[in-house]
Amino acid sequence: MSAQQQIYLDHAATTPLLPQAREAWLEGAALWANPSSPHKQGRAARAALEDARERVRKALGWQGEVIFTSGASEALALGLGRAKAERQLVSAVEHDAVFRAAPGAEELPMREGEVDPGALAQALTGGGRAVVAVQSVNSETGTVLLPYAVNPLIEQVRAAGGLVLADCSQSAGKMALPDADMVVLSAHKLGGPVGIGALLVRDFAILEPSGGQERGYRAGTENLPGAMGFAAALEAGGVEAWATTAEQRFDFRNALSRHGEVLQPGVQSSHIFALAAPRLAATAMLIRMDAAGFAISAGSACSSGTLKQSRVLKGFGIDEDLARRTVRVSIGWNTAPEDLDAFAEAWAKANA
Repeated sequence: MSAQQQIYLDHAATTPLLPQAREAWLEGAALWANPSSPHKQGRAARAALEDARERVRKALGWQGEVIFTSGASEALALGLGRAKAERQLVSAVEHDAVFRAAPGAEELPMREGEVDPGALAQALTGGGRAVVAVQSVNSETGTVLLPYAVNPLIEQVRAAGGLVLADCSQSAGKMALPDADMVVLSAHKLGGPVGIGALLVRDFAILEPSGGQERGYRAGTENLPGAMGFAAALEAGGVEAWATTAEQRFDFRNALSRHGEVLQPGVQSSHIFALAAPRLAATAMLIRMDAAGFAISAGSACSSGTLKQSRVLKGFGIDEDLARRTVRVSIGWNTAPEDLDAFAEAWAKANA
């Protein structure tokens, strides 16, 4: 299989740019003026930026504010670092970017695939207002930690006077947003351009301003082409416009489980699967599947090159031997049903 024919199944790391987002990015690049400049060209760029902001808000059904950032990592740093709270609580299975943004945070243990409500209740009584960071969908296992329909965790935090920051990098465009106080987004995870993301804020009053652009909450020249590409990607139809259905994706998961173990530490999404090989280590499986023409990973992109046990899998209670054999398969907007069939066949052959 040639490089041109390689099947890409690492969409949780990044997903290809949607045609609509590419076109919008190019349109934005033609508006080359600084949106903060007062002259005519600058005002035109500002109008396009504010239009993109409103389109993002509308596409997501968000009633609050939208702060454009360089991506999810900056949005996490802004939300956790400038929230009007005295303490930071984070789930044990958060992305490494959360721990970098909140190095002194209190870690919340997991129980049966969700944040332990008893441990959360105890932590919330520790004194001082807390901001609690929890992923909507886990980036390594696809576990849904913040379902949008019924969300007792958010109710529990709010009853204690705290704030909830939901990292929706892996769920935006695929699931409705949870009713959090702050929401983190990354455009390149949903078919938008790299270098643009957003922090959605229910009310600016919960954040300390820092001066600069974005209404005084972020410094730096605004990324107008990125914002326009981001808005276009969200408007492209989301998961409903994908080449596969949820039923086909879950059928794919079931096929994989016949020649390995699909880890399901809780409620499972349909686009990210953690898959343990029966015998071979994850690194060996990555090499074998890459040679067969399939791009997958071992955990999040920022940590998949290390030899240490995944902190996320450990947090979910996955034993070290199973974690050592676990790879991640993630599906995106341009994954075809025949791509899933081809990978399931190759996986079965590699683990026969």
